[in-house]
Amino acid sequence: MCSESQGAWTNNMAARQTARITREVRPLLSLDNHEARLRVLGLYRAWFRQIPYMVRQYSLIVDEDMARAKLRQKFMEHAHVQDIRVIDMLVVKGQQDLKEVAENWAMPTHIISKFFKVTVDDRPKDFMSKFLSGQD
Repeated sequence: MCSESQGAWTNNMAARQTARITREVRPLLSLDNHEARLRVLGLYRAWFRQIPYMVRQYSLIVDEDMARAKLRQKFMEHAHVQDIRVIDMLVVKGQQDLKEVAENWAMPTHIISKFFKVTVDDRPKDFMSKFLSGQD
């Protein structure tokens, strides 16, 4: 009797473990790749339309063409993402950023530092480089 109850107990445990492994994860917004793609394209279009207003409102040091090129670069950074949940999270973050820009909640310094990271060249270290750059 003990072996029968023990066998039933191990079968029950095995059933619980397989139930845990095969649990499905629900998507955040999109149900399939096509729907996620449409959301990404919609966000891209919204940002593309917002760029002229953003450049004028915030008096950015970049022109519209540079901003559009940067927009394309930002979207292409995540072109390799295949997981629908990750795509949805990136779309939600992009929509939040767009709303901040459109509602004037973001400051110009936030926009420049977040989207147009300004790179600073390292100062010359050796004598000849310092001499040629005009530093002491």
